Amino acid sequence: MNKSILIADDHEDILEIMQRYVNKEGYTPILAHDGEEAILKFIEYTPSLLLLDVMMPRKNGFEVCRQIRETSTVPIIMITAKGEDGDRIMGLDIGADDYIVKPFSPGEVMARIRAVLRRIDISDEENKDIIKYPGLEIDISSYEVKVKGQAINLTKKEIEILWLLAGNPGKVFSRDTLLDRVWGYDYFGDARTVDTHIKRLRSKIDLAQTLDWDIKTVWGVGYKFEVKHD
Repeated sequence: MNKSILIADDHEDILEIMQRYVNKEGYTPILAHDGEEAILKFIEYTPSLLLLDVMMPRKNGFEVCRQIRETSTVPIIMITAKGEDGDRIMGLDIGADDYIVKPFSPGEVMARIRAVLRRIDISDEENKDIIKYPGLEIDISSYEVKVKGQAINLTKKEIEILWLLAGNPGKVFSRDTLLDRVWGYDYFGDARTVDTHIKRLRSKIDLAQTLDWDIKTVWGVGYKFEVKHD
């Protein structure tokens, strides 16, 4: 893996602080002062992970994340001064892997970075196969999902949830377990994050159509992938 981290923020003091911490962790920091520069440096250096401030000149963090997600599944952590749920959900919805609110401690940011990269390493080692069921194909290496042969436009987290559930048919996963397994134990979200992603996942796949499998809610517990039998 390319051991570099792109840090995009228009505040020089934050860039300096995070540069020191990233260096200390053994990664090469790549600095960008606005969204346009972030995209150019992403293309030039193909970093291991991006740390994106939401409020940047020229292009904001959401625009940068959305543009990068058109071609890459590189891990992205969004940083913002706002704490509204709407901003957090928007960032996750367009494909961010995690979200952190200013003011933050650099140590906390590095813990998030380690958690995200650790999950990527585990995925690279353990999840090499394509999961297939009648009318469903999940390719975790390319983050592609097909239902009845048609590609479905899902976010990274939606695909990872589906991969985990489909890889363990019949097993019930609690919301806390899904948070730990998909977002990592360092993630500070709550159960509503899981419910929101499951709701969108069901909507995009359209589970109302005739399929031989389903994502079932186990009330009071969590969710499971259920294969239907005649």
